[in-house]
Amino acid sequence: MAALGKQIRLNRIFSHPSGRILSVAADHLINYSIGMPEGLRRIGDTVRRIIEARPSAITLNKGVAMRCVTKELAGRIPLIIQQMAPRAGQDGFADHAEVEEAAALGADAIAVALFVKDPGEFAFLKRLAQTVREAERFGLPVIPHIYPIVVRDGASVISDRAEDIAYAARVGLEMGADVVKIPYTGDAASFADIVSVTPIPVVTAGGPKCETLEDAAAMMRDVVRSGAAGSTVGRNVWGFPDIAEAIATLKAALEIDR
Repeated sequence: MAALGKQIRLNRIFSHPSGRILSVAADHLINYSIGMPEGLRRIGDTVRRIIEARPSAITLNKGVAMRCVTKELAGRIPLIIQQMAPRAGQDGFADHAEVEEAAALGADAIAVALFVKDPGEFAFLKRLAQTVREAERFGLPVIPHIYPIVVRDGASVISDRAEDIAYAARVGLEMGADVVKIPYTGDAASFADIVSVTPIPVVTAGGPKCETLEDAAAMMRDVVRSGAAGSTVGRNVWGFPDIAEAIATLKAALEIDR
């Protein structure tokens, strides 16, 4: 029964005619020390605008899902609940949502944010393994958001090296994930090599805020050309004034022929 439940949920998330996804993440503030972006200040309005624009899914922390996905919005698009909030260069992580809570909220998947090539890697892997184990009982897909870390100029930052990103993808596979989200290498050819040896769907993180929406769409087209399963985007959706336009533009970019 659990296998069927998982497939039903994955089919909802990957329901775009292209078979790819444009998911939108609005789970940022407790994860990153980025201040209060204007696009997330009025979070209830942002959630409403995202859902009304109908991306493939929306990723939220549980409290925002509980309070901002109103009766009128509930069930209109798939919901992914973020389980954890780490911060690069700091020990430990906030573990704030259990699998059973995500299932009770009606989630179609649970996301697990974690760092690799970092001193805390084994603690993250243990938590991911536990989540995969528990989620199997509920037929709930697990989508880890895996970021390789390097130290540059004394600061811990997300690596853009293809070999580090390939390691992140392999970690997701070997830990039993259903879909893995990793940083984009910035190059379709190098990312295609990673995708080709990863037998689960690979989606890219949306990356830093692009200067223009067309720049974001161009990056999405490159991601599609790599053979990836799409992207989960945050700042390149709610970072633009017109959320509906951003989502429509990026969804259209999913449809190009490779």
